[in-house]
Amino acid sequence: MTSGLDGVVAAETILCLTDSAKGMIWVRGVPLPVLLAEHGFEGTVALLWDGFAGEGLTRAGMHEALGAARMAAFADLGRWMPLALGASMSEGLRLALAAQSDSSRPAELVGATTVAVAALLRAQSGLPALAPDPALSTAADLLRMFHGVPAPASAADALDTYFTAMVESGLSASSFTARVVASTRASLASAAVGAWGAFTGMLHGGAPGPTLDMLDAAEAAPDLDAWIEAKLRGGERLMGFGHRVYSGNDPRAEAMRASMQQMGHLAKRLDFATRVEAAVAVAIERVKPGRKLPPNVEIMAALLLDAVGFPRDGFTPVFAVCRVAGWLAHAMEQQKTGRMIRPTSAYIGPPVVG
Repeated sequence: MTSGLDGVVAAETILCLTDSAKGMIWVRGVPLPVLLAEHGFEGTVALLWDGFAGEGLTRAGMHEALGAARMAAFADLGRWMPLALGASMSEGLRLALAAQSDSSRPAELVGATTVAVAALLRAQSGLPALAPDPALSTAADLLRMFHGVPAPASAADALDTYFTAMVESGLSASSFTARVVASTRASLASAAVGAWGAFTGMLHGGAPGPTLDMLDAAEAAPDLDAWIEAKLRGGERLMGFGHRVYSGNDPRAEAMRASMQQMGHLAKRLDFATRVEAAVAVAIERVKPGRKLPPNVEIMAALLLDAVGFPRDGFTPVFAVCRVAGWLAHAMEQQKTGRMIRPTSAYIGPPVVG
């Protein structure tokens, strides 16, 4: 048995293919560069859900459906929001998802997540929730609902790039959780709650905030190379480095870097991140020859979310705004099989008697 189920095929899917060697992701056969150039977040969701949440789904239709869902979710805020006041962002979003009806459709769950994240972020500053603008894209409206003013085009474009690149990337822990829940014939809302629980862990969706903390600490170090080497020799984890799937050249990171380069004030921060990546590559070869520790997508993700103005404790909930669409795609695909996921375990306890 492989620890962590590495290499074990747990599902057959038409949703996504990742190729570490080629540094590419395909969603329903469409490569990431085409998704970014022609589909955007709403178009990519339409592609993922087509045949599951409807037939012939389009970018325009998804834009309209998600806008309407945000409006409905805002009207429903009073049902759960008072319970979330004073709770952490993680707990607040868990409450928001748990409040959704078992009959909720996929677009309604994405809309509820979007509105909840914006409302919870504003509540942290004592500000009231703002009503959605259904004419805007998910990315642009989330930024407007959080900041209280329309987002600059470069910021909205950067967040849409992030959402498009991160909506789906294969059978992650949270996507697998969604499939397990859905396989029991539980509701899509239940699958979303379960997936969110898995997502909050530091080894999964909880990584972007601490990654930015790591960059801050590296920038403050008087000797960057010595700081990195001490971390490696001490066996400490360097947030933003290493990945179970990608061995380097993650196309999502490069897409985000290119998007942020359109936001001129980020030039120095991006340059420093590149310097850290190079320094880690040199240090790991010196400390542990032959081992690779490539940068993962979290460095660019953290810089992008920071650049468009989200606080660090909001990074993972904002990530969920797009990833919930991927969880739901997996849940709906699993439901189509009609088969409950029921693996076996190998007993390694004390000898049995009798």
